[in-house]
Amino acid sequence: MKAFLILEDGNVFTGTSIGSTREVISEIVFNTSMTGYLEVLTDPSYAGQAVVMTYPLIGNYGITPDQESKRPWPDGYIVRELSRMPSNFRCEGTIQDYLVKYDIPGVAGIDTRALTKILREKGTMNGMITTNENYNLDEIIPRLKEYNTGNVVDKVTCDKERVLKGTGKKVALLDLGAKNNIAQSLNKRGCEVTIYPAHTSAETILASNPDGIMLSNGPGDPKECTEIIKEIKKLYDSDTPIFAICLGHQLMALATGADTHKMKYGHRGGNHPVKDLKTNRVYISSQNHGYVVDTETLDPAVAKPAFVNVNDGTNEGLEYVGKNIFTVQFHPEACPGPQDSSYLFDRFIEMMGGKQ
Repeated sequence: MKAFLILEDGNVFTGTSIGSTREVISEIVFNTSMTGYLEVLTDPSYAGQAVVMTYPLIGNYGITPDQESKRPWPDGYIVRELSRMPSNFRCEGTIQDYLVKYDIPGVAGIDTRALTKILREKGTMNGMITTNENYNLDEIIPRLKEYNTGNVVDKVTCDKERVLKGTGKKVALLDLGAKNNIAQSLNKRGCEVTIYPAHTSAETILASNPDGIMLSNGPGDPKECTEIIKEIKKLYDSDTPIFAICLGHQLMALATGADTHKMKYGHRGGNHPVKDLKTNRVYISSQNHGYVVDTETLDPAVAKPAFVNVNDGTNEGLEYVGKNIFTVQFHPEACPGPQDSSYLFDRFIEMMGGKQ
């Protein structure tokens, strides 16, 4: 069956339908990772977006246990070529069946390189995936321009509190759309990790007397999370050690008076270089974000830049003055990698008074 990707600038790509055949409007973003497509699909940060994979062959090792959450989250999936006969000793099924199971529409067989060049040149834009060959551009394009992802954190956060037992430091993890490997990275270092839904009050978290607080990654515009930002400000004021990743990093900045803005096309992939401003050492990182903290709005008495993106100079991390708080835009827990920056979890444990 034919499928069409219609962009809000009027460009139309024709390919083959994969997954669900339902029609969807979403923000279209691209990911440059050469492996780890399953971790991309199950990253809650992609809620409200349709993902274009720039690597041309997707699905060659099928569906394996390497999943970052309970289900896939993108609104749509766009690939150059879909492998319909995966080969791997851990394979449990195909991408096609997986997308059908979770009602996610997709398109295969389009020129993803040309599509990515458009998104890089014109910026991230909204689009529609449809199997309707009689589509009307004059009707569709105004709908695309009006689309907004809204507050998608509520969609991806956990339903209730749960605990990963450990014998070391007690960490409270605020789940804003957390990837599994954040909790696992702490747990394998001995931490007992209590995972809380995104709208848990600061009072509830602090009443458990955690040794440290972890703010997770998550989807959407950070400014949509107004109530969560208020609670994070209370956590900031508590003087409890805090480590934040991605959306958590942005929300802490907003909670302390800084601003964020949307990037032209964001950073999504597994090969982004970031520089530690303290040591001048460069790490290769995994990233997935479309918003960034505006360092010009930082109060130097509150926070100072700690990491910077080598490619475009955007902020990749903050260190908070007089506080045991540091935050990063990239993913030190990255699966399948790179794992250059996983040492940051050890730094967090040291902040809590533990040993590496």
